Amino acid sequence: MRSSKNRRGKEKDAEASPDVEKSESSEKADKERCPQCKEDDDQNETALLKEDWIRCDSCKTWFHWRCVGDGSDLEVIDKWFCKPCQAADPRHTITLKPPARKSSRKRLTRDYASLHNGAPAAGVDKWLVLLHAKDAAGAFSRDPFRHMRGSELSREWVDNDPTALFEPVLIEEPDGLGMSMPPVGLTVPDVARIVGENTPVEVMDVATQSNTPGYTLGRWAEYFSTPPSARDRIRNVISLEISDTPLGAQVVPPAFVRELDWVEIFWPANKKGPGQVYPKVQLYCLMGVAKAWTDWHIDFAGSSVYYHIHSGAKTFYFIRPTPVNLAAYERWSGSDLQTSTWLGDLVDAVYKVELTEGNTMVIPTGWIHAVYTPVDTLVFGGNFLHSYNIATQLRVREIESSTRVPKKFQFPFFTKLCWYAADASLRALKAHEDFTPRVLASLMALARFLVSEVRLMEGSEHAKSAPRSGGRRKEAKDNVPTDRIKDAPALARELRWRVRLAARGASDAEDDEDGDVPARNVVGSKRKRSVAASNAGAKKGEGEEAEERVRNFVPKRWGAYAVRGGELAHVRRRVRADRRPPPEGESGEEAVWMQGWMEWDGAVIRSGEETKDEDPDAQMDVDSVVKDDSEEAEVERKHEVMVRVRRTARGLERQRVERTIELWEWPEVEVKTKMELTIENAS
Repeated sequence: MRSSKNRRGKEKDAEASPDVEKSESSEKADKERCPQCKEDDDQNETALLKEDWIRCDSCKTWFHWRCVGDGSDLEVIDKWFCKPCQAADPRHTITLKPPARKSSRKRLTRDYASLHNGAPAAGVDKWLVLLHAKDAAGAFSRDPFRHMRGSELSREWVDNDPTALFEPVLIEEPDGLGMSMPPVGLTVPDVARIVGENTPVEVMDVATQSNTPGYTLGRWAEYFSTPPSARDRIRNVISLEISDTPLGAQVVPPAFVRELDWVEIFWPANKKGPGQVYPKVQLYCLMGVAKAWTDWHIDFAGSSVYYHIHSGAKTFYFIRPTPVNLAAYERWSGSDLQTSTWLGDLVDAVYKVELTEGNTMVIPTGWIHAVYTPVDTLVFGGNFLHSYNIATQLRVREIESSTRVPKKFQFPFFTKLCWYAADASLRALKAHEDFTPRVLASLMALARFLVSEVRLMEGSEHAKSAPRSGGRRKEAKDNVPTDRIKDAPALARELRWRVRLAARGASDAEDDEDGDVPARNVVGSKRKRSVAASNAGAKKGEGEEAEERVRNFVPKRWGAYAVRGGELAHVRRRVRADRRPPPEGESGEEAVWMQGWMEWDGAVIRSGEETKDEDPDAQMDVDSVVKDDSEEAEVERKHEVMVRVRRTARGLERQRVERTIELWEWPEVEVKTKMELTIENAS
């Protein structure tokens, strides 16, 4: 593809372009036409001197871009072929340069309307054509989301409503939200004047969904003020961050957002504000003209969003972040599917929501959405991470990593913010502050993520052999805020242990499995019984009688309890390789290895003890280690005494429980099943 534009200056191509020839004589330029020019197509001299041309990479014929471009952007074209050459050879396919947020593979032009109707897309109107076709086909489900009053959104709502921040919420009037916005009547030229007309701004070209460089707010305001019929392209601004500007001082997020926002409550106050480097994602100004479209996306790191229509209107299309839908989005994003497939065809349902002036929408963690702008619109909003759905936030971060989203478009200082949140949460757990089961489940996901970061920093033998492990290990260390956290490994592991302890502390069942903390109570959910519990039931009547379990019996809650214990000990122990729990599904060995561990009465910490070979026929002994047949396990050990008291009919009941808790974990290495080993040995 060869192109010629007056604003490019000197043409790099040695071959003379039509612009050079036009410069010799304006009279000759006035008569110059391309093979696709219409007979009645008449242009003045100024327009011709600014004309854009493109050359077919096959037949080398030059064309006016306005005659053959169908409204798309010449800047993003990589290889271009005229229609006769495309018809003559199917290999002649138009491709694009790699967009800023995508991988470097060449892509076909996005053309969902062609897929749906079997016809070429209608230039800048192709998104509207597609939406009308999908709407007519009944592809959009009715809006099922709650409409709430601003005063109903609070920390108590999030704590007590199991659906809070799991589904979008629409607030029709801003009253009661505790939110401040610029005065009614604010215009885009006003935004440019207040923030600064020379301020650079990222502008998206809607037809290609790629960035258009070189825009300032002054130029953008001029474009926005142009009558719709005179706009050359449909453009959109979705990422003007206005913190530390006079306009930002006029915007205050909703009160409940400020109560939950990690940046607001966990990032040190002395490290925020003008001149400081911190995650500036709370205050955005969005400006879109009529017919603007933002394709399917998830806000960075799965952050939640508050979104207020200051003037105009928006139409949202939502996809629920189920595991299946997120997997479909992951396959679609950054792949060839993104250029040829409507994501809504790959998921279970798409919900359509229409917002008008004065409406506010809260979009929860991980919701996949696309946005259409029916009229010129001005929006204020912001992003925030919180402690009520950390697992999904981390899942979206994994998707960003797998689809290679550039760091520029990821949540800034995400891991460092996680460390600040973990530090504050651990302090609260030590102070015996109350946490809901939902938050405890969320904090467990955070603890596991940070433990994985710690293992990167510690650089186990397995991690050292991984590709690019050195760079990842340095990045993990650099992400720790050393101003607040002096011992990151200890913090991450203690947080994990204390979350587990807090999740069990209010439970009356001493023999509950030490599994994951449940995210919420689910009616009709099932719990697996442990092997120990099954064995106890089988031995009922032998010796001491097992306690009778009564259906639907809930014991009286303890009035007070306290846990006293020493510091968490973290050690490494070598044990026989076959003492490691086998892969799930090998039920024949389940009871054997569990029973062996239950009967073992050894100490985690040993000194001056020799390892010895073991008789293969002897009863399991965890301490016995055969040379060259052992693995090192990571052990967390905590000795504690728990005392709790509650009222009884005639007085009180006091329990004193002394226990040692051990958490054994092995390196993440490939574990083969018996069948795989048998096949391997046979070959």
